[in-house]
Amino acid sequence: MAVRGMTSAVSCVCLKQAEEEIEMSRPEATSGAPPPHGGAADHHTLRRDPAAADSETVASQGPSPGDLPRDMVAELVAAATMAPSRHNTQPWRFRFEPASQTIDLYADPARTLPVGDPDGRAVHIACGAALFNLRLAATVAGRQPVVRLLPDPVQPLLLATVRLAGSCQAQQQEIELHAAIAARHTNRSPFSGRAVPPGVMAELADAARIEGAVLHSLCRQETSRLLRLAQDAERDLVADPAYRAELARWVGGARDLEGVPDEVAGPRDPARATPVRDFTPARPHSAGYAWFEEEPQLAVLSTLCNTRADWLRAGQALERVWLMATLRGVAVDPLTQPLETADAWLVRDPRSGIEHPQMILRLGYGLPVPRARRRPVSDVLDTPSADLLTDQSPWRC
Repeated sequence: MAVRGMTSAVSCVCLKQAEEEIEMSRPEATSGAPPPHGGAADHHTLRRDPAAADSETVASQGPSPGDLPRDMVAELVAAATMAPSRHNTQPWRFRFEPASQTIDLYADPARTLPVGDPDGRAVHIACGAALFNLRLAATVAGRQPVVRLLPDPVQPLLLATVRLAGSCQAQQQEIELHAAIAARHTNRSPFSGRAVPPGVMAELADAARIEGAVLHSLCRQETSRLLRLAQDAERDLVADPAYRAELARWVGGARDLEGVPDEVAGPRDPARATPVRDFTPARPHSAGYAWFEEEPQLAVLSTLCNTRADWLRAGQALERVWLMATLRGVAVDPLTQPLETADAWLVRDPRSGIEHPQMILRLGYGLPVPRARRRPVSDVLDTPSADLLTDQSPWRC
């Protein structure tokens, strides 16, 4: 898939990384001073334990733990489906191959957003987040996940394979992150004026770095600039009837197992621009009103490159950051409006070099809110005999 704004030299590095098999990232692998950002080696260093051998070799050295029971596969997939996705579209499907002990992750073309996400970036980020949960759940279950991103060019909807290799021992942080999967959710309500401490922000930045991404905390000036960008982008989006129709398909009213129901869509600020998406622009009145924080705290998640593999990495980084934030009691609300327009490049901080912004996060401390529901595993897990998603990619190339 061609990606705008990507040089051929950087493309070669990124595409090579997409072919690698990787192990479950370990926080200890990044202890000490972080590697300098901006070079091609960043992702490779951050993605793998430099002291470890090739993942295939590591997996083959341990004793085989036997075939994974079907109910355990369902538990792993259930954890994956708890990942975030734009408008809660849940654009994923899974297939378990018992012979190879592999779980395949596919994008579901029926759950894409042709207007808001014509290139499929949001789908890849969502599936990357699901992939991280799957990796984490497999590790906690005692199986080493060996991942291949985009393993078959002939199947563009096959985004990753996760081979459940030899036995492994989950680390304490992995156990804690796994426990946070069920608690993680989006909070579109007002936050207090209390800032997220620098120490916690450093932990979130480390979480992104482990997955080969970078998380920048924004200063007040940059925050104001991005909030204005978000307002301008949303105004342009709402002016498009096709966007409004697509939004109405997934948002508003009483939703059951998908989409964003009114109860989690968030209120509007009666006095100033609201720092969350307006999910019901066609309504004459909001479902609720509340005063939001005067100075929202924003951070931008970026990757070195902007290929499909990088979108998947961004999704994994997003979920690790979000789970860490959940552990620290920090509420998270993603803002993507500026990234959905032709002016997405404006999100990049001029001081950050060649990074590609993938997500804007609003962070803070808010009251508990309900979470959007998910489809059952039976709706997303297919049998090996299923003729699964053989159509060509629906995204603009």
